[in-house]
Amino acid sequence: MKLAGRVSQVKPSLTLAISAKALAMKAEGIDVCSFSAGEPDFDTPAHIKAAAQKALDENKTKYGPEAGEPKLREAIARKLKTSNGLDYKAENVIVTNGGKHSLFNLILALIESGDEVIIPAPYWVSYPEMVTIAGGKPVIVNTDASTGYKITPEQLRKSITSQTKLFVLNSPSNPTGMVYTPDEIQALAEVVVDTDILVVSDEIYEKIIYDGVKQVSIGTFGEEIFARTIISNGFAKGYSMTGWRIGYLAGSKEIIKAASTMQGHSTSNVCTFAQYGAIAALEGSQDCIEEMRQAFAQRREVMLARLNAIPGLSCPKPDGAFYMFPDISKTKLKSLEFCSALLEKEQVAVIPGIAFGADDNIRISYATDMATIEKGMDRLERFVRSC
Repeated sequence: MKLAGRVSQVKPSLTLAISAKALAMKAEGIDVCSFSAGEPDFDTPAHIKAAAQKALDENKTKYGPEAGEPKLREAIARKLKTSNGLDYKAENVIVTNGGKHSLFNLILALIESGDEVIIPAPYWVSYPEMVTIAGGKPVIVNTDASTGYKITPEQLRKSITSQTKLFVLNSPSNPTGMVYTPDEIQALAEVVVDTDILVVSDEIYEKIIYDGVKQVSIGTFGEEIFARTIISNGFAKGYSMTGWRIGYLAGSKEIIKAASTMQGHSTSNVCTFAQYGAIAALEGSQDCIEEMRQAFAQRREVMLARLNAIPGLSCPKPDGAFYMFPDISKTKLKSLEFCSALLEKEQVAVIPGIAFGADDNIRISYATDMATIEKGMDRLERFVRSC
């Protein structure tokens, strides 16, 4: 049997692979400190679970509209207007099977052979693979700690060609945790408008930010950039709903209609009763978000101090999300070698930076309890000192 050629062009997810290996080791009774998963370690808030349970009791278990329950689409549109300053209507929103699926739908609906998509590195692992699956060309633009791992307007402009169709912006960032300032976002918006390309803004971590940092949507800087902006977001990170698989895409009616067509022939509607939980997330108390954010902020301080006290490691302070992205280059190990040895020798699971396009770094999630952070940092320090 011969598989389709596209399969060999796509790299398996290293984040999922290492998380799976860590879980398997734990199942064998091995004491593993896992910092690999990109999900909050909190329960989904009770009022969200109760709303889904109520929907189940009311037999909301049948097929629904492929673009999402109307009430949820309306709630998302209200949220985007009141919280983000983006004047979308329900018809400009599609509910998807997670934030990842929203991006996958968009790429399939928009990108074809010969199209170029600009992706700043470090990047979330799936961006380039989605573009490759669609037959497009990922154009990787490298950034480093000197710019806070952020693409500059000059870099963006130099990367744009006649084949460029889309620019991928992720703020707060996975894997670096960095957040673009309003001025930085506006400068990038000016380039997008000047060159007449589209931008997708992945804002899945928007609610997890620190130190008074302000997260802004690129589409808020005028009508011209708004017309060229697509928003990808979801409920996984901010509401600790990773397994619920509810995301959304917002953009022009033409793009949302195209994404709905793709979804109609792949997954159809998102789990019906789960969508009622998402409605409760948006319309209920937001205190649950602040409780998680404060816990993450405390963990960030502890982990950052521990990392920067280890000779040979250096890590900038992240503005958002729940990741550290330390530089390991002084250990003389590349990221995959570093992570494999760390898991084998000290039973600590972290993600190699090569998965994100940065082989001199590793990604460490602090979406875990403080005791695990302290124990894991002890083990990491012992490992680095032995290198």
